Amino acid sequence: MAAPVSLFGIRHHGPGSARRLVEALDALAPTVVLIEGPADATDLLPLLADPDMVPPVALLTYAEDNPADASFFPFAAWSPEYQAVRWAVRHGAVLRFIDLPASDRVTAAEDADDAETMDAVTRDPIGALADAAGYDDGESWWSDVIEQNPAPGPVFAAVSDAMTALRSDARPLPAREAAREAHMRLEIARAARDSDGPVAVVCGAWHVPALAARHPAGADRELLKGRGKTRIKATWAPWTAPRLARGSGYGAGVAAPGWCAHLWDSGDAGDRDTVWLARIGRLLRTRGHFVSTASVIEAQRLGTALAALRGRPGPGFEELRDATIACLCFGERAVWDDIATELLIGADVGAIPASTPLAPLLEDLQRQQRATRLKPEALERELAVDLRSDAGLGRSTLLHRLQALDVPWGRLTDAGRSRGTFRENWKLCWQPEFAVRLVENLVHGATIAEAAATRVMSAMRDEADLGRLAGLVRTAMLADLGAAAAFGIAALETRAALTNDCLMLLQALPPMADIVRYGEARAGAAAHLSALMPRIVVQAALALPYAARNLDADAAGALRAAIVAADGAIALAALPGEVADSWRQAMHRLLGHAQTTRLITGLAARLLYEADALPAAAATDLLGRMLSPGTPIADAAAFFDGFFAGSGSRLIHDGTLRGAVDTWLMTLEAEEFTASLPLFRRVFATLDSRERRRLFDAVLGKASGSAAGYRLLDGAMVLWPAHFDRIAGILGGTRP
Repeated sequence: MAAPVSLFGIRHHGPGSARRLVEALDALAPTVVLIEGPADATDLLPLLADPDMVPPVALLTYAEDNPADASFFPFAAWSPEYQAVRWAVRHGAVLRFIDLPASDRVTAAEDADDAETMDAVTRDPIGALADAAGYDDGESWWSDVIEQNPAPGPVFAAVSDAMTALRSDARPLPAREAAREAHMRLEIARAARDSDGPVAVVCGAWHVPALAARHPAGADRELLKGRGKTRIKATWAPWTAPRLARGSGYGAGVAAPGWCAHLWDSGDAGDRDTVWLARIGRLLRTRGHFVSTASVIEAQRLGTALAALRGRPGPGFEELRDATIACLCFGERAVWDDIATELLIGADVGAIPASTPLAPLLEDLQRQQRATRLKPEALERELAVDLRSDAGLGRSTLLHRLQALDVPWGRLTDAGRSRGTFRENWKLCWQPEFAVRLVENLVHGATIAEAAATRVMSAMRDEADLGRLAGLVRTAMLADLGAAAAFGIAALETRAALTNDCLMLLQALPPMADIVRYGEARAGAAAHLSALMPRIVVQAALALPYAARNLDADAAGALRAAIVAADGAIALAALPGEVADSWRQAMHRLLGHAQTTRLITGLAARLLYEADALPAAAATDLLGRMLSPGTPIADAAAFFDGFFAGSGSRLIHDGTLRGAVDTWLMTLEAEEFTASLPLFRRVFATLDSRERRRLFDAVLGKASGSAAGYRLLDGAMVLWPAHFDRIAGILGGTRP
């Protein structure tokens, strides 16, 4: 005779469901507990009850031949399934998953069928019940009826009846949903035949009517015939509290994971609301806000009153939020927003036992985290690393290696160059999907170091651009991947010798300069490039005068950016004098050729002038010639842009240059000036209001003896040069 079967329809991640479920299991005392989940991951279920397993965690399944084809099944401490597993292990019950195995593949036909047959009730049955009960959303309805209802009552029977009524009017199930329920029915029937005691089935509330109904086993088996399969692997991975929130995109998520955790921890205690408000008061005080005990008491009263007005059995987090804003935040929503994420979402990151069978890279990551004492956290935090210490260098190396694997646990915000070459500043934030990315990288190696090196070398083989190749070499050196760095340097030498592309040569210099200048923080890093970089500089200097001729606007803009970056890199690397001289000579050759694109001519003149390699008199003479009335306006404007872009403040201090520009502006026809005005404004956009005023003062001083009239400004008569309207237009209409 088949054992009796009890179906418990729950809401995934519902603390009230979890509490009622534990009570029901205590009363039923089943010998078998079946849970909705991938049947081929059953062997991993008992690990959930391991004392070292700290939720939130997720079951991770992925295809062996395509790790990117992965699925997560999250569990929180307040998830009914998690509590069912703990109950089963604690009482020695048989424990199994019963849903379609993770190896089952969704067909294209099923995808199309799902899109066509899914109606509102199928997608959100809780929302349909809430609408019938007069609630605005399913979250509030379920919270009132299940999560915050202190009276157990026949909850599961009521949920089953409600779902039965809903499904009677719903469309036929999509093909995959029907296959899932067929598989679960067959697994339930098998367990009932084999069991000597009661069988408990824990599943989503929507499935209860279908699993309770009688279906011919033959029909269910026929439905499952011919389904695609693939080889899969499964393990446990840490999850995060923010990823349990519906706002993260998780379809089965909840509105406020922090509130759900509070409901679970507080149980049916009568002081639940008081504890929550006390926590809010403590958070506000840590932010520097004044919160009195009397205000907390008043907030509790207001929350209870709001719940009564809204017809709810007790205050939810929405009522307590509104009461907090009114009583503790003085009506300022911004004050509440300051603590809302920490309070309602949280920053918890789960942990898994050392005995968990992991993918090799995940296992190595855990070893590295322990060795470097870096704990994954869900909320962003800053980390300063001193590369002179073994601990700091170890942390930096791990984070750089993970970046090479496209696992950006840490984001480098500032290398700390203003305070020396031995400091890095990181922002850390762990995301659960990083586990999947590590699994994807198993094709490159079994350890983080091996996988990072192999992946970087593979990218180097395929990289034709010299600048990006140099960036990969820098990545390898920062991640302490010696073999990959050596491989990349050899590739750089070979490709640099074979290319005559000036732009590509210039783009290779900045990452090389970073290593040469800051490589002393990592032993031996700078030495690898100390001979190669000068050769590339000389090669680029020889090619530059030819590469800068007769360029269109886009090509000229790209070359300007590369020259500016390369000039800074050459200065940063402190190369030998003859190498720097070859670069300056290339700049001078740009000035002397008529076919050099005027934007580049202006840039070269500015760089030489700033490096004291072009005398002031020569710069003024060049400026006068390039901006002379006989020069086409487009050429003159391009030279002006190249010379002054990003350094317009030079005109404040250099009267000779200012005079040349002043004279040129006065020669422009009105239409020419208007057409060039956007360019002029872009050149001076970097000036702040104080610098603009100083430039005005300088122009006024220079023009005081020229033809001028008077205008009334702010009630006072001031000298207004004849050309001052143009200066005001260029500087955005600022007045002296």
